[in-house]
Amino acid sequence: MAKLLDKQRYKCALGAMQTVQAIERALPILHSGPGCAQKLSESTGSSGYFSPNIFPCTSINEKDVVFGGVKKLDSTIENALKVIDADLYVVLTGCIPEIVGDDSGEVVSRYEGSKKPVIYAPTAGFKGNNYKGHEQVVNAIINQYLQKTEEKEEGLVNIWADVPYQDLFWLGNLRELEKLVGELGLKTNVIFGYKKGIKNIDAIPKAQYNILVSPWVGLTNVKKLEKKFGTPYLHYKTLPIGATETSKFLRAVAEFTKVDKEKTEAVIKKHEDYYYYLIERYADLFLENRVINKQFTVVADAQYTLAITKFLANDLGLIPAKQFITDDTPKNYREEIAAEFKNLNYDINAEVAFETDGFKIHEEIKNHDYHGYPLVLGGYYEKEITESLKGNYLNISWPVQNKVVFDSFYVGYSGGIRLIEDIYTVAVQRFN
Repeated sequence: MAKLLDKQRYKCALGAMQTVQAIERALPILHSGPGCAQKLSESTGSSGYFSPNIFPCTSINEKDVVFGGVKKLDSTIENALKVIDADLYVVLTGCIPEIVGDDSGEVVSRYEGSKKPVIYAPTAGFKGNNYKGHEQVVNAIINQYLQKTEEKEEGLVNIWADVPYQDLFWLGNLRELEKLVGELGLKTNVIFGYKKGIKNIDAIPKAQYNILVSPWVGLTNVKKLEKKFGTPYLHYKTLPIGATETSKFLRAVAEFTKVDKEKTEAVIKKHEDYYYYLIERYADLFLENRVINKQFTVVADAQYTLAITKFLANDLGLIPAKQFITDDTPKNYREEIAAEFKNLNYDINAEVAFETDGFKIHEEIKNHDYHGYPLVLGGYYEKEITESLKGNYLNISWPVQNKVVFDSFYVGYSGGIRLIEDIYTVAVQRFN
C-alpha cells in the first residue's frame, strides 16, 4: 500500500547533476522532462561555472514518449559540444527516457572520438536517490573515461567523501581533509571543488591509495577502482570531527599508507595541543551552562548523524538520545553503521533509527523526555519542533534555509571548534 512520505531529505538520482557541477568545467546534459530539471535547479542553491538554469536539456514531451527521444538527445549533445566550452560532458537520464526504453548509452557512444569526452550515467529517479546518483556519476567516469595505466605516483592518494551540495559543508570539508592528509607528507588528489577538474580526474589511476571517508556513499566506487586499477582503499566510516576522531583518522591513514609513526604523532600533538588549549579557555562555559542539556539528537544523513554523535559524546561528554539517519541508507550497510553508534567512549551507546519519514521523526523527538532543553542538530525541518520544546537548534544538514555557507567546514580539529562555537552561540543567545 502506498504511503505519504513527509519531509524527505534527499532528491531523486537525477540530482547527481550536483556531482557533475562540483567538478570544475564539467557540464551535465539532462535527458529528462523540463519539470525535472527546473525542480532540481531550484533545490541546488548553487551556480558556478555553469548555472543549473542553463544546463542543456532535451525537455522531452508527450511526443517523445510515443516515438522516443534519442534523436533529440543526439542533437542536444551535438549542439552542447558546439556552443558550450567544457572539459567533460556528462549525460544524465531522468525517469521518462528510461521507462520508454531510450538507449542513451548508445547515443553517447557515437561521441567516443570527440575532442572532449562525453560519458553517460543512468540516473532515473526510480533507481534511487541522489546519493546513489552520485555513485553512478563516479562509476561512469571510472568505466567510460579512465584508462588503465601502469604508472603510479609515489605518495599520491585520492580522497573521496560525501555528496557535493547535498552536504552543506562539502567544499570546506574536502579542503580540510586534503590539508590534514597532506601534513602527513602525502600528496592528495580530489576531483571536486576549487581548481579540481579534468586533470584531477586524469590523475585518479596514478594514485597509490584511495581513502574513502563516508559511512557508505562511494564504497562501490573505490571497490571499482581497486578492481580496475589495483588501487587499495581505506574505508574510514566516520567523518572525523574534533580531536578524538581526527587523531584516530590520521593514525589510520598513516598506518594504511605506511607513513612514519613519529611524524604522524608530531602532527597529531601539534593539533591536539591547540585544540585542548581552546577547550580549556571555555571550560567554565561547558560546565556551568545550564541551557545545553546533556541529551542531544541528530537528524541527518549517515555521514553527519554518525560523525556528530561521536563528536558530542566523545569530545564534549554529552549523552545521545535517539539518533536518526535520513538518507535511505541501503539495507546491506545498515548493520555495520548501527554498530558504529555502539563504539563510543565512556561505554556510551546510542540508539539509531534509519527513518525517512519526517513526521515519525518529529513524533519521537516530541515524545522523548530530554530532562531539560534538548539539543537538536538537523535540517531546517527540525527548527519548528525544537522551538516547540524550547530546545537549542542548529541547522547542519539538508534542507538549509537559515544560513549561507561558502567554505566553512566541521571536519578535523578546527572543524570541531567551529561546531562547538555554533552550538554554544545558539545556547548563549538565550541570555539576551
